[in-house]
Amino acid sequence: MTGLRSPLSPLQSAERARNFGSFYYMEHWLRQLRGYGWTVLMTAVGTPLVYLFAMGVGLATLVDANTNVSLDAGNGQAVPYLVFVAPALLATAAIMVASEENTYSVISGFKWRKTYYGPNASPLQSQQLVNGHSMGVLARLLLTTGLYFLCLVLFGAVVEPTGWVMIFTAALAGMSFGLPLMAYSASIEEDRGQFALVQRFIVMPLFLFSGTFFPLDAMPLLVRWIGWISPLWHSTELGRVLSYGYAEPVWLTVLHVAYLAVLCVVGWIFARRVYIRRLGK
Repeated sequence: MTGLRSPLSPLQSAERARNFGSFYYMEHWLRQLRGYGWTVLMTAVGTPLVYLFAMGVGLATLVDANTNVSLDAGNGQAVPYLVFVAPALLATAAIMVASEENTYSVISGFKWRKTYYGPNASPLQSQQLVNGHSMGVLARLLLTTGLYFLCLVLFGAVVEPTGWVMIFTAALAGMSFGLPLMAYSASIEEDRGQFALVQRFIVMPLFLFSGTFFPLDAMPLLVRWIGWISPLWHSTELGRVLSYGYAEPVWLTVLHVAYLAVLCVVGWIFARRVYIRRLGK
C-alpha cells in the first residue's frame, strides 16, 4: 500500500535501539507509571495541600503570633514562617519521590520481577537502562515539584517572580539524592531491611537537620554538619534565594548548584558500573 512506511529490518531496529535506547526505556518506565498514575497525581497534589494547610493555618500561625524573633531574609527583611519553610517542603517532596523510585523498584528489576533482563537481552545497553530509569524519575520529579509549586503560589508562599525556578532546583535535589541511592539499591542482592535503615538513618535525619523548619545556623555545631552535606539543605537555600530573595553570596549559590550536580554525576557513574556488572552488558 502506498503512503505507508515500510517496516524496519532487524538491523535497522537494532541500530535505532542502540542510538535511542535510553529514550525507549524511559517510555517503557513512564508507561509502567501510568498503572498507578492516579496515585501519583493525588499524592503530588494532596501531600502539599495537607502540609501547607498544616503550616499555613497551624504551625505558621502559632510561630508568627507567639515569637518575637523574625525570620530574616538575610537582607533585613522579615518573612512569614510559611514563606520561610515552603522551599524546604518543596525540596523534601522531591527527595521523598526520589527515594521511593530508586529503592524497591530498582531491586525489583534485578531480583523480584527481573524487569531489567528482558530489555537487556535486546540491543539496549545496561547503561541505557540507567539513563531511561533516571529520565523517567526526573519526569515524575518535575510533575511533582510543578504541582507542589502551584500549591505554594495558591497559599501565598512565593514572593519573588523567580520562584518558579524552584521547580528545577528541587528536582535537582531529588536527582542528587536519588542517583547515589539508585547505585546502592542496584548493588543489593538480598533484601534484609536495608531500605528501612536508609529511611530511618539517612532520609529522616536529613529532613530534620537540614534547616527545614528553622535556620541551620540556629542548630548546634554537633549536628550542623548534617545540613552541610545534605542535598536538601543546598536545594532549600537555593529555593529561599529564588522564592523570597534570601541574601547570600553569589559564590555560595554557585556552590549549592555545583554540589548537587556533582552528586548527580557521581551517582550516575556508580549506578552505571553496578548495572553493567550485574547485567553483564
